[in-house]
Amino acid sequence: MTKLTASASIDGLQLKGMFIAGSNWLKARADHVNALNVFPVPDGDTGTNMVLTLQAAMQGVHAYTGSHAGDLAAAAAQGALMGARGNSGVILSQILLGFGEAFKDKATFTRSEFALALQIASHKAYNAVLYPVEGTILTVIKETALTGHQLARQRGKFTEFLAALLATAQHTLRLTPKLLPALKEAGVVDSGGQGLVYFLEGMFRYAKGLPVEEQETGEWATGQIDKSHRFADLPAYGYDVQFLISGTDLKAEAIRKRIAGMGQYPLVVGNAQLLRVHLHTPDPGVPLSYGVTQGNLLDIVIENLDEQSRQFTRAQSAKTGAASDIALVCAAPSPELAKIFKSLGAAVIISERQTMPPGAQDFLQAIQRVSANKILLLPNNKNSIMAARQAASLAEKTAQALPSETVPQGISAALAFNSEADFDLNAARMLNALRHVQTIEITQAARSVKLNGLQVNRGDIIGLLNNTLTAAGLNINQVALDVLAQQDMSNIEIIGIYYGQDASDATANALADLITAAYAHLKVEVVYGGQAHTHYIISLE
Repeated sequence: MTKLTASASIDGLQLKGMFIAGSNWLKARADHVNALNVFPVPDGDTGTNMVLTLQAAMQGVHAYTGSHAGDLAAAAAQGALMGARGNSGVILSQILLGFGEAFKDKATFTRSEFALALQIASHKAYNAVLYPVEGTILTVIKETALTGHQLARQRGKFTEFLAALLATAQHTLRLTPKLLPALKEAGVVDSGGQGLVYFLEGMFRYAKGLPVEEQETGEWATGQIDKSHRFADLPAYGYDVQFLISGTDLKAEAIRKRIAGMGQYPLVVGNAQLLRVHLHTPDPGVPLSYGVTQGNLLDIVIENLDEQSRQFTRAQSAKTGAASDIALVCAAPSPELAKIFKSLGAAVIISERQTMPPGAQDFLQAIQRVSANKILLLPNNKNSIMAARQAASLAEKTAQALPSETVPQGISAALAFNSEADFDLNAARMLNALRHVQTIEITQAARSVKLNGLQVNRGDIIGLLNNTLTAAGLNINQVALDVLAQQDMSNIEIIGIYYGQDASDATANALADLITAAYAHLKVEVVYGGQAHTHYIISLE
């Protein structure tokens, strides 16, 4: 591990080491960050989203072999912007963008310039959020930047400066439950704030020459700087392989080490019962064959990255073809729901891959694939809205992301879409349509928590109304009825039940019969949605 010198300025190679170390430190603790999500849903993945965002940033970091701090920071920022996933990932990408702007044209930087970078990072992070909330990662970066500003012109070692910044970040993180009641009730600190603290802690440890724990053995995981490394020398893209391993006593660390040796950008997070695996590899059969020896494989997704690249190139060259001037791009968590959006006029469907929400690059590539010059985006997931907005801001075309937080909202908005109508009129009509839809999600608690006055035990059935936990129990039908009872059903005319992989046509129709018996005036429709994690997605219109 290279130790930073006590010189007055830091160059790009040293910054590269700090970024890699920070990424490694967070990556090794992603499952802890995931466990801090307030809502105990099975796909709570703040840590995963931050790690995947940093993986994209590290592609740019590894590709740059010079020593110019500004160029290195710009490469990291560009990678993070394109690969940002989830709200936490988008905010983290904005923080890295702050470093890129602060160090622009600077071969080296001082502690005062590092402090300025934190201030710009904080400003950009707040601007990225439509309604900023204190007690989150935003508060952590803001207070850290304030400490940096206060200490910027003092004399001392750069490592002492980083130590003070880290101490502020850790202290602010401990205060987040006092600032955000939901955190206090759940008994956790903010997950995004914890991820940022881990990132800063890894940077500090590199600066001090302390070891950075590495649970992976692949090239990406190393905290050392190889000046001869050329990212362009790596093999072709290969395949993007993602799957779940389900078992009773999974050895996460051992599995991480084996997976890391099978390709690039490995990610293995989860617990002894369920692990998520992500890998780029020239032979998808290798990790799958190994995975099946460890447990049951679920949600297998294999994507040919080379073919995607060729399709993207062909799409770029064919964009001049005649087509409608306006197009709709939708995200969908399953092939079945994708077919629904396609039937409603979507030009491009983005797969959520069921284990992670689409990132900014996914939305940006979708925008580029359509020949229309004006695009409306429906993310259909609250954790994808910021990524969609970021993609829209980066696109050369006119693009707007509508705030569809759920699949039913997206379907309602898509029904209001008219490719022949004016762009702004379309956006207004679709926005109005999605606002008149309420969504109930019935799933299983991934952990025990006390939230919104409810004591939830791991394994309980929970009901969320518009992404807010409102009911819990042991009987799935009763929980669904409990959430419905909280509404003024006299104003509801149609209920749609989209049942997922963990339900069946028989159980869904049994629930529909119970709803009809309780509310005779309702029209209830049952559709196979095929979504993972969530037994039922229920729309109320």
